[in-house]
Formats: sequence, structure tokens, C-alpha cells
Amino acid sequence: MSGVSERLLALANEKNAAFVARLIPNVPPETILGAYQPQLRALARELRGSPAAESFLRQLPHTLHEENLLHAFLLDSVRDFGACLAEVERFLPHVDNWAVCDSLRPKGFVKHRAELLPHVEQWLASGETYTVRFGLGMLMCHYLDGEFEPRFLDLAAAVRSEEYYVRMMTAWYFATALAKQYDAALPYLRERRLDPWTHNMTIRKAVESRRVPEAHKQFLKTLRG
Repeated sequence: MSGVSERLLALANEKNAAFVARLIPNVPPETILGAYQPQLRALARELRGSPAAESFLRQLPHTLHEENLLHAFLLDSVRDFGACLAEVERFLPHVDNWAVCDSLRPKGFVKHRAELLPHVEQWLASGETYTVRFGLGMLMCHYLDGEFEPRFLDLAAAVRSEEYYVRMMTAWYFATALAKQYDAALPYLRERRLDPWTHNMTIRKAVESRRVPEAHKQFLKTLRG
């Protein structure tokens, strides 16, 4: 057992493990320690750049859920775009739940959005549940503000999946788009360009959002199907 694994075992919390297991039912409960995410982020900060961290990142696949979370948090701090992208590509096939997927938000991508975009498109087309979800997350995080172009909405709308975690992320993306790029995003609801479940979930999330003006919420409610 590595020193990093021993550090993780020391953070085990049986009560929280039971709670987390209910949130990610596709993950075997015996692989969940129940460590709190702030503890894991603090450990990632401590290990960052160390030989122990480099060794740990090479150890794929991991066994424990918290190992995957720690891996994601360590990758978040990789600033070099090429190195970050390579490590993300190596890690994505091992991401097996929404919690790890949504924890992976690499800072190394922030200043390289033009170079990142072709990879986002590849992830969206991959057909792999959590790779697609990650691609949608990157589209939401990096391309709804200053880098926004209307065609990015088409990329998200073109994703078709029966997987709950993909459809939920698509709804989250469009709800965020309604908060940030309302005029561009609204036609996707008015013209019902999304599948019915995603359409209604988008409206639900937008109505629940504090970032969507009340007048917009009232109109969106009329579009429920």
C-alpha cells in the first residue's frame, strides 16, 4: 500500500461513506471511504508536485473512490496545457461516476480554450458516458462567457444519449446558458430542439437558478411540455 493510500485510509468516515454511496449508486460501496472533499483537496495541495504525487498519478486504475477524487484534484493544479491534457486523456477512461467527473476542472485549460475546443468536440462524440459528461462540463465552464459562440449551443444540443448522467449534464449546460446567454439559448427551448426529458429538466434547473431573472423564469414555465 502506498503512502498516499495510507493517508486516504486515515480520512475514512463510515457515516459519510454511507451518505456518499447513496449519491453514486453505481460505485461499489466497499470502495468508498467517506473522506470529505475539503480534506481531499487539502491533501492534494500538500502533495502537489511531490514525487509521491507523481507516483500516485501513474497508478491507474485506482481501487478507491477517494483515490479517483484525489487524482482529479491533483490534475486540477497542472498548469502546463500539454501535460494537463495528456493526463486528463489518460484519466478519463477510468472515471466511473458523476462526482469524480464533475470534480475534474483543470486550471491548465483556462488560458488555452482555442486549443482545447477540438478535444472537447472529441469528448462529446466519444459515446462514453463520463467522457461525454466531462466534455459538456468543459463546454459549460469555458465557452459560455467571453469565448461564447452560438455554435457551441449546437454542439451540446447534438449530444444524444439515453444515459441519465449525460442528459442531466446537458440540462445543466442549457440552464446555465439561459443564465448567461439567454437570447441565444432560448430558441432551443421555444423550438423544442432538445429531447422532452432534457427540455423539461433544463426549464426546472433554470427556474431554480438564482442567476436567471424572474421574468425569464416565468416565461420559461410556459414552455414546459
